[in-house]
Amino acid sequence: MNDRDQIARFASYLLAGGLLLLVIRNGLVGALFAGLLVYSLVHMSAPALERKISSARARLVAVAIIGSLVVTLLSLSIWGTILFFRSDAGSLHVLLQKMADIIDASRIHFPEWMRSHLPDDAEALRVMLGNWLRDHALEARTLGEQAGRMAAHLLIGMIIGALVALHDAVPHANLLPLTKALRERAVHLGEAFRRIVFAQVRIAAINAVLTGIYLAVILPLAGIKLPLIKSMIAITFAAGMLPVVGNLISNTVLVIVALSHSLHIAVISLLYLVIIHKLEYFLNARIIGTQIEAKAWELLIAMLIMEATFGLVGVVAAPVLYAYLKRELAARRWI
Repeated sequence: MNDRDQIARFASYLLAGGLLLLVIRNGLVGALFAGLLVYSLVHMSAPALERKISSARARLVAVAIIGSLVVTLLSLSIWGTILFFRSDAGSLHVLLQKMADIIDASRIHFPEWMRSHLPDDAEALRVMLGNWLRDHALEARTLGEQAGRMAAHLLIGMIIGALVALHDAVPHANLLPLTKALRERAVHLGEAFRRIVFAQVRIAAINAVLTGIYLAVILPLAGIKLPLIKSMIAITFAAGMLPVVGNLISNTVLVIVALSHSLHIAVISLLYLVIIHKLEYFLNARIIGTQIEAKAWELLIAMLIMEATFGLVGVVAAPVLYAYLKRELAARRWI
């Protein structure tokens, strides 16, 4: 590699790092991930058609159709998810209110040393949640008041991802050094995203299925029916997209709701979840560990640092960015 190529590669690292920083600072992580998701799905689907199509123009048409289909399906999925969490079956407001009432009604079942760490009543829990939201006011506004803006960002990101995939369907030769180096950075980021996100989707789906079997099959067979089963399964899957931290969120919700029946069921539910997560450690080691060679404690450290620096958006971005960093270091044979 000559000096010109080395300077171009160094400049590409600076540009890539600066762009990622701007994306995080300006709340565009959702758009970036939406674009990467569409790009990855198109690239995973297109090769099967491209092998059967010899014409370059036909390949472009095939990729365009696949890209349009992926964007449409993802848009419908996002819209359906929003409708679910706005409905009575999935309302987060209803869930939080129910959890507050359960804690208030279940205080008599706890030993004295545990009661001192619980909110005094439902109103105290609402105050605690209010304080947390005030501490994360920027994130709360982004998720609440600017929901429409986020939806627009996601749609634009998906369209950009489809257009980039369409652009890649055309062969490019004689790329200049900086263009070639930036393309390499983008490819590495796409690979890191695909590995960490698709692996985490599989883990979250398995976790949600096992939790659903417990809530909708095992407990009813034992004559126990908990409220908000659909909401808890949906939250288990959604929170499962966050490594480590997601389990804590879903477990807390499930155990608190189980208290609505009895303390014994809450303890049994917690033990069942512990068993599931022990199994999940093996899945992490096999699925995520083999994909990016990262341990759970590595991801947790990355998430803590990103949360302290960028807030909740840093927690979401941390696994993918950490996987991307390791991919770049591995490409340079530094690790």
